Amino acid sequence: MLYNSYEFIFMFLPIVFILYFALNKISFALSKLWLFLASLFFYSWWNPSYLPLILISLLFNFFVGTYLGKESRKLRKTVLTLGIICNLGMLGFYKYFDFFISNINSLFSTNLTLMNLLLPLAISFYTFQQIGYLVDSYRLETKKYNFLNYGLFVTFFPQLIAGPIVHHSAVMGQFQDPKKRRIHYSNISMGLFVFALGMFKKVCIADTFAVWANDGFSMAESLTFIDSWITSLSYSMQLYFDFSGYSDMAIGIGLLFNISLPQNFNSPYKATSIQDFWRRWHMTLSNFLTTYIYFPLGGNRKGAVRTYINIMIVFLASGFWHGAGWTFIIWGLLHGAASVVNRLWSRAGFKLNKFVAWFITFQFVNAAWVFFRAPDFKVALDVLKGMAGLHGFAIPQQIADFWNGLNLPVYAHTLTDDFLNTFVLLAGAMLIAFLAKNSIEMRDRFKPSWMTAVFCTGLLVYSIFQLQKVSEFLYFNF
Repeated sequence: MLYNSYEFIFMFLPIVFILYFALNKISFALSKLWLFLASLFFYSWWNPSYLPLILISLLFNFFVGTYLGKESRKLRKTVLTLGIICNLGMLGFYKYFDFFISNINSLFSTNLTLMNLLLPLAISFYTFQQIGYLVDSYRLETKKYNFLNYGLFVTFFPQLIAGPIVHHSAVMGQFQDPKKRRIHYSNISMGLFVFALGMFKKVCIADTFAVWANDGFSMAESLTFIDSWITSLSYSMQLYFDFSGYSDMAIGIGLLFNISLPQNFNSPYKATSIQDFWRRWHMTLSNFLTTYIYFPLGGNRKGAVRTYINIMIVFLASGFWHGAGWTFIIWGLLHGAASVVNRLWSRAGFKLNKFVAWFITFQFVNAAWVFFRAPDFKVALDVLKGMAGLHGFAIPQQIADFWNGLNLPVYAHTLTDDFLNTFVLLAGAMLIAFLAKNSIEMRDRFKPSWMTAVFCTGLLVYSIFQLQKVSEFLYFNF
């Protein structure tokens, strides 16, 4: 079920909200059970056939985690290893089986049959979340949670599908807090405010740029200089406003239920280095990879060379986590290499002007997104060649008309008939991403007033009228 759909906004969310707080007056356990079942319904709305998979995953990890949480148990390390292998095995089977088979067929000229598996929704997110829980249980950092609290921690519908990846210590205690049982009108107003911001980002900004990005990548061979830049920048804006919009909506919905979910974005396009970018982009994934891969590998405690190898491993894992394709792996390795270069630059004592550092960082991120979005290497290279001017230079017809008589080359193919409108919208979105306060900063300074009520209502009403153009969130594919 999509947040940006009539079913969710006018049926699912109001019903779940009203019954949750009504049941809280009868029994806290009953209200949590209702929220758990509602979350499972939310998940199974897409494809009921994958509901047993997430239930098996929940039961398996809960019992393994309970076993690991008792120091007196034998073979704890072996059980942890088997638990992680089972989780990664399930993820690998559904997400990477066909990828490996197709590569084996290509390398060895075999004809092994592909299973054409449909990727279960949210499997990457809930698998990583539960692996973290198992590791923490082994470290004796978890408490004695019952299955209902654990199940709600994993399946809570605002964060289930595409994050943020939550840590048990940050959320599970909130589900057991008696103070959360009653309606907090301040949380409702703040939650609706953040939800409205996120919905506007997704429906009115991200989906606008999706059209130009999709068109550009579909005709990459014919993109000239300006068209290719419109294509890459449109995707950079689409991805940012789509995923940050989803995270805002998740945080906003969580607040309606008095649950505070972690921040996932902190104006990443304002970053002045690639390390700074990853402290701001998809923050919960970065924290997970740092805590459960980088630190166990030794972090930066085993010398410079080992540190750089660890960084490359982490970014390789990040690329592979995002998708079963070589373009994702290349994207991850590019970011890993950039992070290594960034550390070498800092160790050498070099510094750049802040604006220059920001400009270089964004240009790298924008170019790397081309691999992230492209269906294959050829398309990615075609777009990058166009950005470098190797497919020629031409200008939009609207601009050529101003210079009538100069016989200037114009587009053979155009992404949009109204270039000036495209330019204005793209520039406006970039200014928001580069200069404006982000949603969390606005939330932290939020004060209920008639002005904010009108602003929030305007965003919601305008966005709702755009819901006939429903589209999925990009990270649903990961």
